[in-house]
Amino acid sequence: MSELARQVEALLFLSPEPLPVVALCEITEESPGEVQRALADVAGRHGADGGLEVSEIAGGFTLRTRADLAGVCDRLRERPPEDRLSPAAMETLAVVAYLEPVSRPQISRLRGVAVDSTVTSLLERGLIEEAGRPSEGGAMRYRTTRLFQERFGLRRAGDLPPLDGFELSGPEAERVRERLISAGHLPEGAGAAPGDEVDDDADDADVDVDAGARTDGG
Repeated sequence: MSELARQVEALLFLSPEPLPVVALCEITEESPGEVQRALADVAGRHGADGGLEVSEIAGGFTLRTRADLAGVCDRLRERPPEDRLSPAAMETLAVVAYLEPVSRPQISRLRGVAVDSTVTSLLERGLIEEAGRPSEGGAMRYRTTRLFQERFGLRRAGDLPPLDGFELSGPEAERVRERLISAGHLPEGAGAAPGDEVDDDADDADVDVDAGARTDGG
C-alpha cells in the first residue's frame, strides 16, 4: 500500500462517521484523484475473504465489518460494557503496580483507608492476583496480572513511568521510597518531602487498619 493509502485506511478506521472525499483531501492534503486511488487500494486490501470492507454510505466512505459477520458482531455488542475503574480502584491499583508484591494492610496504611472491597473488586476484574504470603508468615500479598498489562498498554510487568517529583511522608516513607528506587520507579534521592521525618523504628509487620478506619467504598 502507498503511504496515502495507509493514511486513508487509518482515517476510515478512526472516524465515527463516513468521510467524504473532500474531507479526506483536506486532511491528507492530496488531490481528489489521488484520494480516490488510495480508497481503491484500501478496498483491494480488504478483499472478500477478510472481515472488513470499504463502503460508500451517507455521502462518504467508511471501513466497517462485512454484513455476513453481523451475527458474531452482535454478540460482542450485547456484552455488558466494562465498568470504568473508580478513583479509589485506580489509586489502589497504582499502589499494587509500583510496590508489588504488597498486602492489603500495607495498601491500607499507605492510602489511609480500608481497601478490602477495592482489592476484592480488582481481583474479580482480573487486574490483580494473589502473590503468596511472606516466608515468615503474614498477610496475603498481591501483584498485577497480564490483563493489567494489556489494559494499560504495558510491554511487561514493572514497565511503569518513573515517579519523578513524587513526595512521600509518614512513618513508612523511607521503606516505600527504597522499594520504589530499587524497582526503578523513583530516582535516587527523590521522593522525600521537605522537612520529612522518618520513624526508623516503625513496625514492619503487616497489621490491619484500626477498627474505626474509614473505607473508600471500593
